[in-house]
Amino acid sequence: MNFNFVLLYVANPPASAAFYKDLLGAPIIEESPTFCMLPIRDGGMLGLWKRDTVQPSARAISGANNEIAFVVSSEDVDAKHQGWKARGLTIAQPPTDMDFGRTFVALDPDGHRLRVFAPGAAR
Repeated sequence: MNFNFVLLYVANPPASAAFYKDLLGAPIIEESPTFCMLPIRDGGMLGLWKRDTVQPSARAISGANNEIAFVVSSEDVDAKHQGWKARGLTIAQPPTDMDFGRTFVALDPDGHRLRVFAPGAAR
């Protein structure tokens, strides 16, 4: 079994796809009013499904229960933070040294947490 698909329930798939296209530099390879998909690393896919059309029905969820993590070099944590902040992303956690490394957390338009971290890179 391969783990190669991340699916997020969102309010507006085309708007979320545009957000991730810009953020990740990845093309939107499937787009409809209720579902969009973008390729991510190594053949993986990011699916964005309109929350109120999910079958079987998904109860209302808070995006804060979901997190996508991006591993970067220790030099890139602060640079990514500044870049994403300049793009207008909401920053839920500024760059912080934690036991697993240096990290920050931003939010996508639906409140899903976007964690950027450098493992073992605490200062």
